[in-house]
Amino acid sequence: MSQKHLKEAFISNLNGTSLLEISAGLSLGPLCLLCRGLLLILYYLRYGKPLSSRKYNLLLDFLVLVSPLLFSCTVLSPVILFVPAIVAAFCAGIFSKIYSQRKHETRVPFRQIVKDFQTTALDPGYIPAITVFRVYVNVLTSICILAVDFPQYPRRYAKAETYGTGVMDFGVGAYICGNALVCPEVRQKSYATQPKFSTLPRQLFSVWPLIFLGVGRLLSIKSIDYHEHISEYGVHWNFFFTLAFVRLAASLLLAIFPKNKSWLVAVNLAVLYQLILNTTSLKMFILHGSNGRDTRIGFLNANREGLLSLFGYLAIYMASVQVGLWLLKCRSSVRGWIEAVRSLLLTVLVLFLLLQVSQAYVDPVSRRMANLSYCLWVVAHCLTFFIFFVVTDLTLVFAKLLVKGSSVPCCWNVVKPPGTSRNHETGAVPMGREGKLAHACLISAINKNQLLFFLLANFMTGAVNILIDTIHSETVFTLCILHLYMFFNCLIMHMLHARNIVLKFW
Repeated sequence: MSQKHLKEAFISNLNGTSLLEISAGLSLGPLCLLCRGLLLILYYLRYGKPLSSRKYNLLLDFLVLVSPLLFSCTVLSPVILFVPAIVAAFCAGIFSKIYSQRKHETRVPFRQIVKDFQTTALDPGYIPAITVFRVYVNVLTSICILAVDFPQYPRRYAKAETYGTGVMDFGVGAYICGNALVCPEVRQKSYATQPKFSTLPRQLFSVWPLIFLGVGRLLSIKSIDYHEHISEYGVHWNFFFTLAFVRLAASLLLAIFPKNKSWLVAVNLAVLYQLILNTTSLKMFILHGSNGRDTRIGFLNANREGLLSLFGYLAIYMASVQVGLWLLKCRSSVRGWIEAVRSLLLTVLVLFLLLQVSQAYVDPVSRRMANLSYCLWVVAHCLTFFIFFVVTDLTLVFAKLLVKGSSVPCCWNVVKPPGTSRNHETGAVPMGREGKLAHACLISAINKNQLLFFLLANFMTGAVNILIDTIHSETVFTLCILHLYMFFNCLIMHMLHARNIVLKFW
């Protein structure tokens, strides 16, 4: 068997993992973010100044935010259910140290600290959890697309062949969700009065880089005979095309229907698509082709997974637009966001209950078809992931109130709560300081050039696979390659960010 066929077999015919294991893995990212924030606050408490060195900030961010995720996808995967508990215990230790070592003049009763925390005013124009959610989805995707070709990456994390919930199956849907949260229709002011279809030409123009990248990926893969998983999207289709066409279709739907009713469009799309799958021969066509023997003759047969899964991804996108609109409602206090977390938790609970019903009585989760169960699973886990980040940010806000003048990049800007007495002043963080620290933050750096980061990761993945026999690599060698690969990608983003370069020309 050729090297190409060996690699294709290595990533095919897999069945995914459990929802519990995926949830445990998702909690690790927010915990790492919390750990990094508490370490920065502890540094400020000890030295009286923030960590300002770009070099040390990059090293800290990579070792705390990226490296643990890489280990969790490889050598720590057998004990992944215990890793978040260990990181949480470490964070609790740092928090305890911060609380016990506060300066004497800032020591106020704990009850008063909690009261001030609940009334703390937050910058309503910035929701850091959205930024961090999108960046972490990008980072996890970048790790997985290369790690999956190494034997140290658990096969249960890879994309399931037909039915199943693999980590990479979630990553595809989460990427769609992350794009929808910040789409132009969400960011557009509700009071802006424009003709319904006025934004469509701009949207059509804005997706040309994705189509260009899709064509480039297609030509490069075919020209070098690179290994590919045909049943993932088809012979000619790829994820760049999916991103482009979902965005175009969503813009058209949002021009026709009120955007505050996008959840209704999502529900109707997902349910109608599932009904067609169950009541017609469409499901058999997706799984086995028009002749029932997996034919790939003709464009529709050749790309049936990529083309027909667009309906499911579009439903995820529309549901995420509704989430984005709800999140951008002005909540200018900690209490407001605590109430928002409660509402999100209730929504997640309902979605998981619907998921159990759908899997039991309709169809199991299938990323290949992007069926109703897949849509419910992706939205439920995306909201869970987002809740983790909001709770992390609120915890860091509380920690910043304990240490006057401390600050954490890509965390909520604290403004002085109205009616707070001078005796219990919490030490509002100057906006300028947060801005300066953001320039040394890896999350901000990746956020500035997310598409470039994703493209660079894809290019580097191809280069590594061409140069290295990945499926026969030893553990130490694998970890070295994956760390070098991720550090190089992060370093490029960091250097561009330091020079304030944004490679976006559309």
